[in-house]
Amino acid sequence: MKEEQKTSHEIHTDFSKELSYGSYLQLDNILSSQHRLSDHHDEMLFIIIHQASELWMKLILHEVSAAIDCIRKNDLEPSFKMLSRVSRIQQQLIQSWSVLSTLTPAEYMEFRDKLGHSSGFQSYQNRLIEFALGQKQSHVLSVYKHDADLYKKVEDALHERSIYDAAISAMAMRGLPIDDAALNRDWSAPYEPNASVEEAWLTVYRNVDQYWDLYELAEKLVDIGSQQQLWRFNHMSTVERIIGHKTGTGGSAGVSYLKKVVDHRFFPELWSLRTKL
Repeated sequence: MKEEQKTSHEIHTDFSKELSYGSYLQLDNILSSQHRLSDHHDEMLFIIIHQASELWMKLILHEVSAAIDCIRKNDLEPSFKMLSRVSRIQQQLIQSWSVLSTLTPAEYMEFRDKLGHSSGFQSYQNRLIEFALGQKQSHVLSVYKHDADLYKKVEDALHERSIYDAAISAMAMRGLPIDDAALNRDWSAPYEPNASVEEAWLTVYRNVDQYWDLYELAEKLVDIGSQQQLWRFNHMSTVERIIGHKTGTGGSAGVSYLKKVVDHRFFPELWSLRTKL
């Protein structure tokens, strides 16, 4: 009993002049940012799922950006921890769809009209993630023209090298022959598969001991690409479950659009080489 009292007395309780848990995390700001536009109970679920997803996306961008810097400096090993963390974050995002799927079609229809034309399609962080992974689409910039600062942020990202471009350059720095078309291309254009890139990755996979760090990088990218596809598939499935084939609130074709997105493959040569090994 005395030991319990001693432990209790050691707990700090006066935060009038010190940093507390809530103030460090700015919980007042975070937890007061859920503003329902309807009186429907389930709108709170809808808001929190999307807000939490945006926080996870912010961390993905933080990790991927740092990983790209490491790869461009030819210091690959620190990037492995960052990319492993990204794939774990992606698992959290994938799981979030199962929570959102508890929202039934009838429930969603009770507040869907309050959303106007706002849509997940407009998530600039999701767009930045896709750009960082190599899926560049210049036409999507028009969605952000209402905000000059945001437009510039997304436009700048469009013209930056993706993590896959950085990985290809890393292979070239190691002496693996890569076509100039793959090394000095328009970074804002969608990546197109290149035979020399596939051959370089095949060399890496056939000589793991010699190119262990490039091999490990490749497998980390495959992990991320796979998780991104799962996230997209679960997104599409959840949307179909809740709204069927209705047009999206942002004007997209809804499920039909999402099914086309699922067909896109990140890091194509890392998949095609598997057939040739």
